[in-house]
Amino acid sequence: MLLSIVTPFYNEEEAIDAFFSRLTGLLERTLPAYELEFVCVDDGSRDRTLAILKAHAERDGRVRVVELARNFGKEAALTAGLSVARGDAVIPIDADLQDPPEIIPEMVRLWAEEGYDVVEARRADRSSDTWLKRRSAEWFYKLSKIIAETPIPENTGDFRLMSRRVVDVVNMLPERQRFMKGIFAWVGFRRARVEFVREQRVAGSTKWNKWRLWNFALEGITSFSTWPLRVWTYVGALIAGLAFLYGLILVVSTLIGGRSVPGYASLMSAILFMGGVQLVGIGILGEYLGRTYLETKQRPVFIIREIHERQAPGPDEDRAREQA
Repeated sequence: MLLSIVTPFYNEEEAIDAFFSRLTGLLERTLPAYELEFVCVDDGSRDRTLAILKAHAERDGRVRVVELARNFGKEAALTAGLSVARGDAVIPIDADLQDPPEIIPEMVRLWAEEGYDVVEARRADRSSDTWLKRRSAEWFYKLSKIIAETPIPENTGDFRLMSRRVVDVVNMLPERQRFMKGIFAWVGFRRARVEFVREQRVAGSTKWNKWRLWNFALEGITSFSTWPLRVWTYVGALIAGLAFLYGLILVVSTLIGGRSVPGYASLMSAILFMGGVQLVGIGILGEYLGRTYLETKQRPVFIIREIHERQAPGPDEDRAREQA
């Protein structure tokens, strides 16, 4: 049985050695019956990440380095890793080791012994995150439960175990704008859950700033729900109803007691309010239209420049070693 560990790397030169040291020692000790494969996707790193990964691949034949042609983003890098992984079970995990690999043996047990196709890793405690990040994540998951047809499991990331058939289904999905957490939830299958406490990064710094996190959340909402489009029907109906009611009040009050001409301030407030509502609606429509435009281009999610791995020795090499 082959177990594939899939990890995207982007400017993670400081964390690579600690990553391999911790994972290889743990998995060799706790899962001796499994063959291991480490699929490391270099997502256009600008530091020494690729060179260090290639050095590990030369020393360890279990390491395969997928070099992308440029930086395509984490979702594309993860997609590339899943497409290359050959394991009977595949486990995506980040290079920063905030998701502890110590729970991998339990994930493998639930898959191998109890027949679960997906074993999700759920964060039981997010105290390592900032207050703003914890609150924004909480709001995102609550909103997802309300509006998404397939809600994203709360406090679960990419770290999980997936059986071969789940990975094959994920790889078959043709969409280009990929929100992997939503895709993993959408495919379904029988799933279990293991809880863990998230740790601090082993080295380096996060590549996710507030703007990228906001765009990532927007990607998740628009990928799996049309609610933001549908809601404007109800907003328009509500505003039209309020306008009709206000007009009726004006007519009645004018017929009964007369009324002076409304002032400039109230007129400008109404115009600016309606203009703002319309611009927000157009912006949301543009978000979905932009996604449709990108999907119709049918460009590949990623481009692999080269796969680096140590080749098995040929007959000539074997004879040379025997003679030596």
